[in-house]
Amino acid sequence: MKEQLILLASDLGRVCQAKGLKLSLAESCTGGGVCQLITEIAGCSAWFECGFVCYSNQSKIKMLNVNPETLAKFGAVSAETALEMATGAWQKSGADVAVSVTGIAGPEGGSIEKPVGMVFIAIKTAKQVECYQNQFVGDRAEIREQSIRFVIKKLLERMIN
Repeated sequence: MKEQLILLASDLGRVCQAKGLKLSLAESCTGGGVCQLITEIAGCSAWFECGFVCYSNQSKIKMLNVNPETLAKFGAVSAETALEMATGAWQKSGADVAVSVTGIAGPEGGSIEKPVGMVFIAIKTAKQVECYQNQFVGDRAEIREQSIRFVIKKLLERMIN
């Protein structure tokens, strides 16, 4: 499985380099997993700018400029927070593309409104910002892996088209 993800991330790197794009990440529930995957690839510094691992609300506010009111009103696991995280990473890093991941990997922390496996992934560029809501299934490791895979595949899809 990991080898397959590294191949996908390598493809992403080739596309970023061909288009002259730099990538940054803001991760919460994946705990830096996307960054770790990307840095497995030799030469990734040509297209990978930086990553922020912001697990607490305070770190999201301080490092990514997430509005405290957004967190109070919608929670850390929300489209609104994911969008602000991606925008903050984009602004702070100066990268061309920024991605954020925030969700509930479990096994605790879920609710009826926000069950374990709910993950929001946002992508920010100079032209637009989009958010995707996912409901992944499995244990903590599986939810995190599915989130990482979604990020890489969605970025590849967006950059190829």
